[in-house]
Amino acid sequence: MPDDHLSRLLLANTGQPFYKSLFENVKELLHPAKLPPLELTSRPVAVKDLWGLYGRQKKSFMLSTGVQAAAVILVFTLLSSKTVQKQLQQVVPLIMPAEVNVPKPAAHQGGGGGGDRSPLAASKGRLPKPAPRQFVPPSAVINNPQPKLVMDASILAPPDSIITNVNLPNYGDPLGKLGPASNGTGSGGGIGSGKGGGVGSGTGGGAGPGDGFGVYIPGRGGVTPPRVIHQEDPEYSDEARKAHFSGQVVVYIEVDPTGKVIHPRIMRSVGLGLDEKALDAVVKWTFHPGTLNGKPVTTSAAIYMTFHLL
Repeated sequence: MPDDHLSRLLLANTGQPFYKSLFENVKELLHPAKLPPLELTSRPVAVKDLWGLYGRQKKSFMLSTGVQAAAVILVFTLLSSKTVQKQLQQVVPLIMPAEVNVPKPAAHQGGGGGGDRSPLAASKGRLPKPAPRQFVPPSAVINNPQPKLVMDASILAPPDSIITNVNLPNYGDPLGKLGPASNGTGSGGGIGSGKGGGVGSGTGGGAGPGDGFGVYIPGRGGVTPPRVIHQEDPEYSDEARKAHFSGQVVVYIEVDPTGKVIHPRIMRSVGLGLDEKALDAVVKWTFHPGTLNGKPVTTSAAIYMTFHLL
């Protein structure tokens, strides 16, 4: 037949009616056919121990455990040592730059005195202007009313010093007495009962009792800052260590012409005993003093002490 080749392309009709297949599926579900027993042909094969050729050894286990326990005990022992705790604390002291704003002295803290050995006490009057250099000492008695070269009198003090003064036309000692003009019983020029060309009962070219030329701020008017020679790191307080506290204490100091720290005080407090520790340490510092025109003077500085537990 010419169409036989087409019939070969079709699948043979081997299907059965749906109701018969449904009946057989339900029957197999309710009464499944019993299968012959399964025969296993595989056999277990011996392999090497996972712990290696040597197997488990109690000696190795005990040695490893002992080494780890010893390491833990060593760490706890070191951390409980006070020496190690001191080494773990970090204190970073920094000296202020010249432009850091430090508290300005409320009044001139220098000193000065003078006089011309007059039998009369120094007369009352105003102070001349403060200046970093003194060319003419103050005088209450005018010996030469028409000098060839006129120069203003001055006292040695920072130009921005706040000095106790009085509103009088004549030069004199603000703490002097009203009466005839007198330079006072002191010596070395100036006015007062002291010595040195200043005004007052002190020594030097400044004003008032005491010795020196006041407190200068580094970086102003040619004043050089002090430089550290020796410093002491403060200890951590027990309260701050227990609280795991870190902070920064700022200490204001003055360095005198000999390089010693004077008048320290706290500018920024953190508490927990760290302020006291910072003060105890900073008074032990020594400096090369600041200078003005090559001469040592008293200068101000701020110390930043950062307390940090590692």
